[in-house]
Amino acid sequence: MKKLIISLVFMAVTSGYSQELNLPVFTQYLADSPFILSPAYAGIGDNLRIRANGLTQWVGIKDAPQNQSVFADFRILDRSGIGISVYNDKNGYTRQTGAKVSFAHHLILDYYSKQYLSFGISYNFNSFHINIDEFNSTPNQPILDPSITDNRYTQNNNFDISMLYRYENFFASLNANNILRKNIDKYKGVEPDLLSNFQLYSGYTFRDGENRNIEYEPSVYYQFFASDQRSSTDLNFKYKRYNRYEDYYWIGVSYRFLNDQLLKPLSAGPMVGFMKSKFYFGYSYQVMFNDLGSHNSGTHMITIGMDFLGSISNCPCTQGPVH
Repeated sequence: MKKLIISLVFMAVTSGYSQELNLPVFTQYLADSPFILSPAYAGIGDNLRIRANGLTQWVGIKDAPQNQSVFADFRILDRSGIGISVYNDKNGYTRQTGAKVSFAHHLILDYYSKQYLSFGISYNFNSFHINIDEFNSTPNQPILDPSITDNRYTQNNNFDISMLYRYENFFASLNANNILRKNIDKYKGVEPDLLSNFQLYSGYTFRDGENRNIEYEPSVYYQFFASDQRSSTDLNFKYKRYNRYEDYYWIGVSYRFLNDQLLKPLSAGPMVGFMKSKFYFGYSYQVMFNDLGSHNSGTHMITIGMDFLGSISNCPCTQGPVH
């Protein structure tokens, strides 16, 4: 138990330096909102789409990481889209808040074979805060980093760029996030200045030959962090069933592993969701397969959302799927 407490204190103090590398990505992107991952998805669909996510990690452990975020994207004109997101992320004694504004443009490569190419860019604003007033330092549990002597606060601006290719029911997006180096004058020698991370998300949607209202979607999500060369992979599977009114429900599962520990599970869990009269609800659960797994009840995430202002685009590159 003593080792667990020391590990949690160390994570609370040092997580500030890794937290800015990327906001936590669990299975939010599977809640029928891939715009969460890639700005190139902005404006694809026939609605103004809003999704709000609430995530609590490691339930049962005090001061465990928590994250809240809201994402919205909509089409402008026939071939372009706009998106915006705001987020609040708390991890131990560190807090990160910020917003992204995204623009995407969609092209038709071949009308008859349904090949489309999209490009996206996001401007990111981020504020980061370490609050040492909450530290509980005692002779038996000292602050592990003596260089942290006062509250730290900084703001940063950055950009993401992305590309999305679609061919009939196949999709693949490639993203480069935080492409600019960070200004670390306040923390020189302590924080990494290279915050870039790269993401690949790809999959295929199979439709049942006898019942076209049923879909099966295997997908893969790969993350790479430039600062320390870490990478991870998610393997996902979703089953979705529609009715005649465009309402649907879906169930799925996600399995994550570190790529230097191939196929050794880092986390895994089920997911469910439904759309009813343009209202969306989703829930996912993940259990961690590490030393902390036996001390918490897993990670829980809830997604709610609405689709507004439905209108079909004149260009197939931004049209939603028709069932």
